[in-house]
Amino acid sequence: MAGSVNKVILIGNLGRDPEVRRLNNGEQVCNLRLATTETWRDKASGERKERTEWHQVVIFNENLVRVAEQYLKKGSKVYVEGQLQTRKWTDQSGVEKYSTEVVLQRYRGEMTLLDGRGGGGGGGDYADEGFGASGGGFGGGQVEGRGSMGGSGGRQEAPRRSAAPAGGRRMDDDEIPF
Repeated sequence: MAGSVNKVILIGNLGRDPEVRRLNNGEQVCNLRLATTETWRDKASGERKERTEWHQVVIFNENLVRVAEQYLKKGSKVYVEGQLQTRKWTDQSGVEKYSTEVVLQRYRGEMTLLDGRGGGGGGGDYADEGFGASGGGFGGGQVEGRGSMGGSGGRQEAPRRSAAPAGGRRMDDDEIPF
């Protein structure tokens, strides 16, 4: 049994467009501001209450950075799965600061775009399940608007099958426009 688990799952909306930048070593990193909102009714007044929590998400996975940059925008609904990490730094005035972030590492983490096609996201499931030492590739297929990215080396994942769309008609892989 593992000694401990560090896993964070969030579903929320982006508060601003993704910020992609290049590190000194040439790798790209993407920062997301993700809002999760909790709503409830106050028992005493019956009034609807709401509380929004803001999360800093940092993506070091090159493939997920590309997906975020291409498909996400302010307001997009997204599922992210990563690890909590706390950074410590000293600001310009010499004060130590701390920041806790949800981090999607190079070979760990998952991101699923939950918006429909017209809603600002691509509606796909992009998981990095560990690319091989050769740099990996894209595995899996695209089914009913859900693409899967991941795999290990040359391994291909079977496409996900879901229930038929509301209209009752099931789309074949070659009917999907991407």
